[in-house]
Amino acid sequence: MILTRKAILERIKSNDIVFDPGLDHFQLQPHAIDLRLGYKFLIPKNWTITEKGRAALKVSIEDTDIHSEQFDEVTLKPGQYFDLLPNEFVIATSLERIEMNAPDLMAILFPRTSTNRRGINLSLSGIIDTGYNGNLIFPMKNEAGNQVLRIFPGERICQVIFEELSEPLTSEEAQMHGLSEAKYSNSGEPKYKVDKSEERDLLTRGNLQALKDKFSL
Repeated sequence: MILTRKAILERIKSNDIVFDPGLDHFQLQPHAIDLRLGYKFLIPKNWTITEKGRAALKVSIEDTDIHSEQFDEVTLKPGQYFDLLPNEFVIATSLERIEMNAPDLMAILFPRTSTNRRGINLSLSGIIDTGYNGNLIFPMKNEAGNQVLRIFPGERICQVIFEELSEPLTSEEAQMHGLSEAKYSNSGEPKYKVDKSEERDLLTRGNLQALKDKFSL
């Protein structure tokens, strides 16, 4: 069941859902909450200088620490803007930190239609898990031809729909994604993370059947 505005406000009042900073009236929709764009952006690097010269960076499933190695981090100040270049891909963050404290709630992240109409592809949707605590990260790409798209921190950029689960989850159940804990919940500063190392190792060796055999349900 998708929560309406009244139900969302009741959940916020009971601290089942927490937003920091708090919401304003512009963000309230009939059955969703608009989120505002934050100040931090991660810009993919495509080359680096090595002992052999200028080399292209190739992001692989095997890379385990790609936040610092593969991205430049840009943090704007209030009043500054971000020019999204033609065909440029970046990872953006939400202004709001969200806490999903209720054991019977999850949420889904979608782009706003007005965002899409500007030519900004947010490549969503994404799932916000029960128990999640942190800012949200999402990809953005300029698909407006040769236009440069100027965006400002604080713009309403995406929206969250809240859904009730068929049954409440314990904190342990909510944290388990596959065989280990969620990558992003309670993660502090937004980072881009990769999937589980044991899964990656089998995949990159071409041992998909071994992965299925070892971890079958």
